[in-house]
Amino acid sequence: MPGPDLLSSQGLRLDGRRPNELRRIRCKLGVFTQPDGSAYLEQGNTKVLAAVYGPHQASKSKRSETVVVNCQYSMATFSTGERKNRPRGDRKSQEMSLHLRQALTAAIKTELYPRSQIDIYIEVLQADGGAYCASVNAATLALVDAGVPLRAYVCACTASMAWQDGDPAPLLDVGHVEEAAGGVVLTVASLPSTGSIALMEMSHRLHSDYFESVLSRAMQGCRDIEVNIT
Repeated sequence: MPGPDLLSSQGLRLDGRRPNELRRIRCKLGVFTQPDGSAYLEQGNTKVLAAVYGPHQASKSKRSETVVVNCQYSMATFSTGERKNRPRGDRKSQEMSLHLRQALTAAIKTELYPRSQIDIYIEVLQADGGAYCASVNAATLALVDAGVPLRAYVCACTASMAWQDGDPAPLLDVGHVEEAAGGVVLTVASLPSTGSIALMEMSHRLHSDYFESVLSRAMQGCRDIEVNIT
């Protein structure tokens, strides 16, 4: 778990936020003209572009009774402090693409578009913690911009655990420095208006005594993000 140095004696984090405070969110829809929908989102210093093409007719091999959601996640070579040699197609990008597909498929009314396909492309321009969450949030806005019918907005947020004076203090919307501290990071993608969870992933094991408080903080973050981007 993160050490007590993640919180000051005044209860503030390294970037000056309170434990339950989101990073600043900025977003813009319709940033490109070629896709059917697009969005740019900043969550703190993490910056993401999302583009949506479709729905369009799926190839014969991919046709099904519901729409096929195709996601491609990639990071710009300059997105982190270390230059990436394989920004696309690496194992992490493939895993993130699958996780994006899982979360976004839960939000889309897939039954409305049989034998069709929606392509969602994500490009992380700058990664400073919570890249997956910012990607989900940007993709949701791009789907809205494309006019794709949704059951509800899907929003994603992280949470972690720190300690202050020996007491647990769940942290909301974990930044890169907090991620690098080596503690547990819980990632949740949810549909805040319904309370359902589309994806949940934990980086390390967490004692069951603290799980509910960390999950509750992440779910609250998803609700706060929905308010911010709608």
